[in-house]
Amino acid sequence: MKKSSVLFLALCSAVVFAGCKDKEEAAAPAAPAPSIEVVNNTPAISIEEEAVVDDGSHEGMYRSELTNEWISEDIKDQRPIAAMVDNERTALPHYGLSKYADVVYEMTNSLANDGITRLMVLVKDWEKIDQLGSIRSTRPTNLVIAPEWNAIVCHDGGPFYIDDYLAKPFVDNFSGTFSRVDNGKSREFTEYICTGDLDKNFESKTNVSRTYNEYYSGGPHYQFVTGDDEINDLSGTPGVKDCTKIELPFKHNASKLEYDPATKLYMYSEYGQKHTDPGNGDAQLGFTNVLLQNTRYVKFDDNGYMMFHAIDFKREGWFITEGKAIPVTWSKEDEVTPTRYFDSDGNEVVLNTGKTYVGIIPDDKWSGLSIQ
Repeated sequence: MKKSSVLFLALCSAVVFAGCKDKEEAAAPAAPAPSIEVVNNTPAISIEEEAVVDDGSHEGMYRSELTNEWISEDIKDQRPIAAMVDNERTALPHYGLSKYADVVYEMTNSLANDGITRLMVLVKDWEKIDQLGSIRSTRPTNLVIAPEWNAIVCHDGGPFYIDDYLAKPFVDNFSGTFSRVDNGKSREFTEYICTGDLDKNFESKTNVSRTYNEYYSGGPHYQFVTGDDEINDLSGTPGVKDCTKIELPFKHNASKLEYDPATKLYMYSEYGQKHTDPGNGDAQLGFTNVLLQNTRYVKFDDNGYMMFHAIDFKREGWFITEGKAIPVTWSKEDEVTPTRYFDSDGNEVVLNTGKTYVGIIPDDKWSGLSIQ
């Protein structure tokens, strides 16, 4: 492991971002979803586009480095965004995750409030977003993981612990520059990425490149199946077991994933209810692949601020797909190098085409993970 991993033990000292609070907000009952009205910035309306039609020849298309799906070659070099989505009950329902997300990370955001989680949502084709969020603050862990995708972090501030990481040359971000939506909730739950917001950010922050820059490692991030009809069902893989239900050890929101054999997706639920998306016909969020990481962390202060050791070597984990699970180890060399996952024979795992869920789980909660 490189010396860069020692950065996890350093505490920053700088000025707190304006408007940030010392603690996460206390849990509150879910508010009913009101009608959505953008009250400033660009309205969340759809724009008619010429869709790229896949006629089987894949002309003008390429395989997405995030999902392995065939998408327009026009955005091959476009950097993805990594949107910080509030996962408090009051922030629900989320908009746009089932429609636009390619990879979703869930991780403990604070040791306060029973280990409340936050989502980091990676989107490659962000030009299509009409409404995504709600958007909230970021943490140092996100600023260590997002660079492995060369992704631009979209958030609204954060504690002063993020300052040194934002200063890294391989970290790009847009903060607090998105639309406010009148949804009947308090202000901290009203910020969304809406149509045109990202274009405005690129225009105002000209030092941030829309396309992959020199810090992009290039090549495959995950290893995917190669053929259009190829499926990795984990047959013959060491340690394979059935897995139709995953209960994450996140006490605050009790997130879980349940396998739907009809769609071959792991469907996401939290707070005792299905995670549905009113921006996509109330579709439930589902994933083809699930990656779980046993991850060490450091506590920063008594307010619950913490940071995961996202750079680490041969840590325990699971890879889950097609109703099966195998034990894996995961390693990450530095900030810009992708996290790699290996089976017990030392072979890098091969993901199936589709969305991926990554659960970053505290090592002292790992024993509470249930795979059934």
